[in-house]
Amino acid sequence: QVQLVESGGGLVQTGGSLRLSCAASGRTFSTYVMGWFRQAPGKEREIVAAVNWSGSYTYYADSVKGRFTISRDNAKNTLYLQMNSLIPEDTAVYYCAADRNVVVHITIGPYDYWGQGTQVTVSS
Repeated sequence: QVQLVESGGGLVQTGGSLRLSCAASGRTFSTYVMGWFRQAPGKEREIVAAVNWSGSYTYYADSVKGRFTISRDNAKNTLYLQMNSLIPEDTAVYYCAADRNVVVHITIGPYDYWGQGTQVTVSS
């Protein structure tokens, strides 16, 4: 069992930056694929970025490539999402998720554990 707690969300102006963190409980964090997802009002939850267990492989949605960076610190059981050049379209609740598989998945289904989410609002 893994518990995930996100933090770092907030209100920021267009062009600003935020850094989200996801603290994980348990001793097996380093074995999980980790992902960041987001859900805007009236829209389906979508993948933002994902990273394999070691951090050597990352995936980004086209909409955030070049602006967001996913990283992890296995010694601290923490996942990060650095978000730069934010735009109003990035406004959503952001969730971190853990997947026990080895392969990095970019759909919601394979992810086993989810955090409660943190709100990110980008004003124009």
